[in-house]
Amino acid sequence: MKLVHLSDLHLGKRVNEFSMIEDQKYILLQIINILDEIRPDGVIIAGDVYDKSVPSEDAVRLWDGFLSMLADRKLQVYAISGNHDSAVRFAQNSRIIDMAGIHLSPAYDGKVSHFTCADEYSDKCGDVNIYMLPFVKPANVRAFYPDEEITDYTDAVRIALTHLSCRKDVEVDTAAAEENSDISGNTATNTSIDSTKRNILIAHQFVTGAERCESEEITIGGLDNVDASIFDDFDYVALGHIHGPQFVKRETIRYSGTPLKYSFSEKDHHKSVTVVTVKEKGDIEIEKIPLTPKRDLRQIKGTYEELTDKKNYESTNTEDYIQAILTDEEDIPDAISKLRFIYPNLMKLSYDNKRTRENRIVEGASDVERKSPVELFEEFYEKQNNQEMSKEQKELVKDLIEGIWN
Repeated sequence: MKLVHLSDLHLGKRVNEFSMIEDQKYILLQIINILDEIRPDGVIIAGDVYDKSVPSEDAVRLWDGFLSMLADRKLQVYAISGNHDSAVRFAQNSRIIDMAGIHLSPAYDGKVSHFTCADEYSDKCGDVNIYMLPFVKPANVRAFYPDEEITDYTDAVRIALTHLSCRKDVEVDTAAAEENSDISGNTATNTSIDSTKRNILIAHQFVTGAERCESEEITIGGLDNVDASIFDDFDYVALGHIHGPQFVKRETIRYSGTPLKYSFSEKDHHKSVTVVTVKEKGDIEIEKIPLTPKRDLRQIKGTYEELTDKKNYESTNTEDYIQAILTDEEDIPDAISKLRFIYPNLMKLSYDNKRTRENRIVEGASDVERKSPVELFEEFYEKQNNQEMSKEQKELVKDLIEGIWN
């Protein structure tokens, strides 16, 4: 069975106030061309389809068009909501389009959508099980399992996977599904993972050890970390949330990454789609097929004279999204407007000279991700008031932060 793993489309996203809709249309068509060439059995989309919980009309139309093209190709689609999506809006009309092979995870309600997929190895290994877990916070899971001890994200995901009461919202026409890709829906209750079978999980969480970048939502103190060990019973974990393609702990716990660069911290990323070929139990092949954007997002650096010298830019795509770093010691008047005559999609302008280098280090800003919100608040309080917080104040702040977070 061959599956294509995508995630974090972030449809409707704006980067430095530049709309990415046209670039997203371009890259989705490129993905369709790849699908036509490799002819997979299904497509996994691991969350953050949209960039906002209330997406723009352009973003909704783009998603609708992409799903229509996938349905036209008789592909089974397994898509979950991410932290940027509204889980309820995302699953709207899911019961209807389910019959077309488009499977959208509902908002988490203590159950997990589950599908079984037949392939050439089913007689020997059993069918492939695909579990779809949308983005969850501890409070989401605690609401359905109040008797369980859930103190962090690892607990939340572990409990969600332990109490894997599966759900299937509509009955699937098995004959039609088999004609399309030998894939059918499955209904089960109070199910636990059978580690002897081939199991795939789709999830949208931050797994400890993954490398982040600026365009992602970073949680202070690493409160959203999920330990990779809770995925031990899954042969492949199709992850979303992190923008750089990578694996964590093992090759088969993998982020496919975004199809486009969404910040200059991603300028060195090589974007791709991940192709997962599931064979016998324990035999999974992974291939990355590169994506080429309509406009790259890149950084250029030099003096104003160097960046405007034709011999330095004539062999490049000046339509790319650009961050220009000027090394002139004196500011260039109206530099951004002047540079846009050559680089019309100049997004960002900054200076790297003696003056800016002297002001670059900000005391106390180091190690922010390693400190808890309470520790950071205590440091802030002490600097503001020249005294430490009392025990009662610390307890109050801790309770407030936990309440807000949940």
